[in-house]
Amino acid sequence: MEEMMVEEKREVEEEEVKVVEEEEEEERIQSFKELGVCSELVEACDNLGWKAPTRIQMEAIPHAIQGSDIIGLAQTGSGKTAAFALPILQALLQAPQPFFACVLSPTRELAIQISEQFEALGSGIGVKCAVLVGGVAQTDQSIALAKRPHIVVATPGRLIDHLSNTKGFTLRMLKYLVLDEADRLLNEDFEKSLDEILNVIPRERKTYLFSATMTKKVKKLQRACLRNPVKIEAASKYSTVDTLKQQYRFVPAKYKECYLVYILTEMSGSTSMVFTRTCDATGLLALMLRNLGLRAIPISGHMTQVWPLSVLRICHSEAKRLGALNKFKGGECNILICTDVASRGLDIPSVDMVINYDIPTNSKDYIHRVGRTARAGRSGVAISLVNQYELEWYIQIEKLIGKKLPEFPAQEEEVLLLLERVTEAKRISQMKLKETGGKKKRRGGDDVDEDVDRYLGLKNGKAKKFKNR
Repeated sequence: MEEMMVEEKREVEEEEVKVVEEEEEEERIQSFKELGVCSELVEACDNLGWKAPTRIQMEAIPHAIQGSDIIGLAQTGSGKTAAFALPILQALLQAPQPFFACVLSPTRELAIQISEQFEALGSGIGVKCAVLVGGVAQTDQSIALAKRPHIVVATPGRLIDHLSNTKGFTLRMLKYLVLDEADRLLNEDFEKSLDEILNVIPRERKTYLFSATMTKKVKKLQRACLRNPVKIEAASKYSTVDTLKQQYRFVPAKYKECYLVYILTEMSGSTSMVFTRTCDATGLLALMLRNLGLRAIPISGHMTQVWPLSVLRICHSEAKRLGALNKFKGGECNILICTDVASRGLDIPSVDMVINYDIPTNSKDYIHRVGRTARAGRSGVAISLVNQYELEWYIQIEKLIGKKLPEFPAQEEEVLLLLERVTEAKRISQMKLKETGGKKKRRGGDDVDEDVDRYLGLKNGKAKKFKNR
């Protein structure tokens, strides 16, 4: 009886959340000015080349400017960051104060990117941001906080560290809280940190939750203290953009590397992201592809060496993660081998193709992975290589997105012409990892550190001098 009452209460509470349904637009809004954005920020949008708002921006910004809490659900690459950044900056202009807004992100890369977008939009009005993430010296971050920035962008754990240990730092005057990639921030991984943060910030504030995917768990939304939120659904709950061409290929597990090389060779002029399930696989595949003459570089959460680095005063692992991203963004390598740490939030506009080398066990991660391409109206390709052990996971993906995907066309005889070369390249890579593994582990590093260091311009744990850094 009690369970029934709790369920009924949840249903009532869900109904009380105002829902803004996506409808066909009779007349598309043509400018940010029409949304109520002030002239200073309209000019900033023009300077960034943003001429017309995206759907999530059209739906969310007017409600946010009017003072509503927001739950924003939109496809990845659809402009979610600007949908919360513009209303916050407009409110900041009207009542400037330090520590005005805090944005929480599940990953350091996404936090850095959010901060960059705030700074770009606020460059003409003197906005100051501080980024609080792991892998960076806390003392440097404490110095940034002492300058009393307007916007703090942080991962939950590092924010708690500073709230506990940095003298004089408090969020008691906070006006806005944003949970970006909210579905992950509302998961158990961040639950304790999020609870601690919510206990030390004002209840009287505006709260925005944004994500490409989100579960409707009212208890978790209540824990985030939203008040009569407007729910913006600028897309179906789990969807991909129309400009994304999605395909699959069933392959025997023993030939998967062959198919990967075949696709990358066939699309040699493309910029590609290849997703694997493990950090070890990123290193092995990157070495194998480089042995075959392809310009590949890995990024994962286990670039773990901790030699000090003067450049940016960040640790070696962070230098390599950001260095790999910069090599990829700058076009010096055109294949990024990565785990799901890179699938959320990173805005790399030039990605032409995403390859799911390993099918994600959580089908929602597929949405975030393929969302790295076909961004902001551009076209893109996503190809999933499915072996005999991954079929069930792939079926769940098709159920989630509500469509059957076409098969990637390839003649197996043609693909297997590469088998001898690929097998040899893999053997050489495995030997190299085995030879360096013991020495690297004694030094506290991972197996591919030395090779990645050479690629990024790092030597013996130290950086070469870079100009204009």
